[in-house]
Amino acid sequence: MEIIEHYLYTKEHEWLDLDGEIGTVGITEYAQSALGDITFVELPEIEKEVEQFELLTSLESVKAANDIFSPISGKITEVNDELTADPGIINRDCYEKGWIAKIKISDDEETSNLLTADEYSNYLESLDRNGDGDSSDE
Repeated sequence: MEIIEHYLYTKEHEWLDLDGEIGTVGITEYAQSALGDITFVELPEIEKEVEQFELLTSLESVKAANDIFSPISGKITEVNDELTADPGIINRDCYEKGWIAKIKISDDEETSNLLTADEYSNYLESLDRNGDGDSSDE
């Protein structure tokens, strides 16, 4: 399972890639694998204010509809319009081409509430040990 070293993660399986005051958000390989083929992504509105760990958007897969939560507070500056025509990009390349939104971060101190790659990896291992691989009950 790929986990990118310099990204930050949530226990709900979202990732955050920081570039100055902009954070790019998507879902992890673990999440897209658990969801199966993604069939629809409801992109958030540009300029929308989001709060850390609050609802960012939702997506649908062949298995279920899932809420995606914002790993950081701020304002949506850009969305990945390519997902409208081809939501399966997330399944094929969840960390690069399958990003969902870019957020201008309002409080960079919130990054301390997120998991490092090592912490996220350990978290996934604990889910496997506990037999709780279902990300929908977080």
